[in-house]
Order: sequence, then structure tokens, then C-alpha cells
Amino acid sequence: MDSRVKDIEMQLRDAILGSEMSRYEIAKRAGVAHSQMSLFINGQRSLTLTSAAKIAHVLDLELAKKKRKRKAR
Repeated sequence: MDSRVKDIEMQLRDAILGSEMSRYEIAKRAGVAHSQMSLFINGQRSLTLTSAAKIAHVLDLELAKKKRKRKAR
């Protein structure tokens, strides 16, 4: 799998684990099955883009373009 995808998954996983809400509460608010959330947290499966977006919304996260460093001339 592309390392950029893994990076996004790790960031989302870290946000879930670092949240003051329980995983159950996040899943419930996002409309995602708690079992799906558990499998994702344990690294046993990925989330669909729709599920990831719902969870990100609950956690007040957004996908942003990364600023790239300019090469010196």
C-alpha cells in the first residue's frame, strides 16, 4: 500500500485514540459500526473513504494540502 495512504490512516487512528470521546461514541456519532472502528484501530482493515470522512467530521478534522518546501536554486 502507498505510504501516503498509511500516513493518512495513522493520522486518523491517532486522532481517534487521542480524542476525549470513546471509540464507541465516535463510531455512534459517525454512523459507523463499532466493529468496523475496532478493526480499523487494531490495523486489521482499512476504512472506506466515506467512513473515514464521517469519522473525521465527528473529530472536526479536515484534509489539507501539504505545503512543500521549495528547492534551493
